[in-house]
Amino acid sequence: MRTGDGTNRTAVDWLASAAPEPAACRWEWERHPLGVALLPAGRLWDVLVVPEPLARPTLDVLTVLLDRPGPVLADRGDRRIGFFVPAGTAGRWLGTGVRAAGNGSWIVVPHPGRPAAGVRWLVPPDGSGVLTDPGLLELAMHEAAAVVGPVSRAPRAAAVNGRAARPGGCGAGGSVP
Repeated sequence: MRTGDGTNRTAVDWLASAAPEPAACRWEWERHPLGVALLPAGRLWDVLVVPEPLARPTLDVLTVLLDRPGPVLADRGDRRIGFFVPAGTAGRWLGTGVRAAGNGSWIVVPHPGRPAAGVRWLVPPDGSGVLTDPGLLELAMHEAAAVVGPVSRAPRAAAVNGRAARPGGCGAGGSVP
């Protein structure tokens, strides 16, 4: 259902339901000068963050495979793109160079119907709860890598409890994507 200001109320409700206090999340979106709120990953969804040069080509391949992938976020300049996947995926993801934000991580999330600073929706949530299948995302990454060609490897992050460490840590000055 669309509200008078053009936002998708269902998408707002779905995203806010991931917050410990959904009303506080809505308040944050309304009043935060950047138009964003911090939401915990690992409750309704995890986020897999693909860096350039594979980020955009992966989304392009994914949109060929699916009519509509799950929600997808991008940082300024599309240098990193975050794909919303089922909760629990981050703990099992083994892809090199892909940051996995799951339980214990916080994600900077813009309101689904308004512009925000620093992060934007490439595929906004529709409120249905549809997420990107991690197997299809992996396939899309392989296809994108074949198109892009050899990708130089960035230095590997140190592993912490089986997951890649996040510089600065989410919720402590760092953000994902």
